[in-house]
Amino acid sequence: MNRFPRAFSPLRHRDFRLLWSGSLVSSVGTWMQKVAQGWLVLTLTGSPFWLGVDAFLGDAPFLAFSLFGGVLADRAERRRILLASQVVQMSCALTLMGLVLAGRATLASILSLSFVAGLAQAFGAPAFQALFPTLVPAEEVPKAIALNSIQFNFARVVGPAVAGLAFDRLGAAGCMGLNGLSFLAVVVALAAIPRRPAAGGGETTVLEGLKEGLTVVWTRPALRGLVALAFLGSVCSIPLVTFLPVFAKEVFRGGAGRYSALLASFGCGAVLGGIVVAATAPRMRRRGLIGALGLLAYGVLTAAFGLSRAPVFSFALLVAAGACLMVVFSSFMTLVQASVGDALRGRVVSIYGLAFRGGMPLGNLAAGAAAAATGAPTVLVACGLTLVAAGGLVASRRGRDGVASM
Repeated sequence: MNRFPRAFSPLRHRDFRLLWSGSLVSSVGTWMQKVAQGWLVLTLTGSPFWLGVDAFLGDAPFLAFSLFGGVLADRAERRRILLASQVVQMSCALTLMGLVLAGRATLASILSLSFVAGLAQAFGAPAFQALFPTLVPAEEVPKAIALNSIQFNFARVVGPAVAGLAFDRLGAAGCMGLNGLSFLAVVVALAAIPRRPAAGGGETTVLEGLKEGLTVVWTRPALRGLVALAFLGSVCSIPLVTFLPVFAKEVFRGGAGRYSALLASFGCGAVLGGIVVAATAPRMRRRGLIGALGLLAYGVLTAAFGLSRAPVFSFALLVAAGACLMVVFSSFMTLVQASVGDALRGRVVSIYGLAFRGGMPLGNLAAGAAAAATGAPTVLVACGLTLVAAGGLVASRRGRDGVASM
């Protein structure tokens, strides 16, 4: 397996290659359903409010249960947890397909299935994040993290494009059916990966295990700082992507095509950033400082995008912003993964994931309210300046701050 370039060397390992490939297929399918389901909700209700409710119900279980998912990931076999999660999500997608084909899809059924799928993700995501680093040698974990981010962002670019073609020919039900089938790629991959023993932790109660994970994060300044930066970075970074439809329509006077191009630019930048991280991982030092500087740079790019009225310049800013954000969160996740042993990894990763993913709906909620009063460009400038201040503060304290000094 020496044919893989250095940046993609984790793919030499069979188990990682299987899981990575299956996840890529599944991620493309997930983005296909996001497009089709959003259109279905808008068609049924005629209100963007319900789009927000649907997205919230998909995220709410993660916010409520992912910490318990982290405890479970340290107490049970992670492969089996992830298998169960994939089967539940596949069932939700195929059920919605059946309802659409039968003409019985209602807003209530869509929202209910979004919640159930989100519940499955709440337990599957910590298991996945804790499992894949164990599939490669320790020195290749940073590359594996970067490759995992690459597949997700590649799917962000390809999924909506494929969804457009599939929706035109097969309708919403076709997109949901293809998503349901895409979960089989992960199921088959997991079935082919040898069983691994549980990491441990079964000697304590669930609440005691959760308390242990929270205590570890709270008592280690470096981990505490990473979690705080992940939350702030998520709150202030996600509005750039969220407001792309507004910029496409109101600033650049375009339609769905312009929005897709803007989104693709950000996704392409993220893929490029992931490749750079994977290629430079063995030589990269002081990842905390690099992440802080990346956060600062992302803030500058976000503010510049909010002020820009030139389409070509704005596209370039999005490519650079996508690359910067990939560097930031790949660096932070690598530090989190390296900071604890396997017995605690599920819980610590779930806490970090809660901060990162939990910041998204809160950031969107606050940014949406502020944009209604001041406009989306002003909000992006404010978010950008906040990230510049946060990244600059951490970078300037690199000699004293545990996060920056890693």
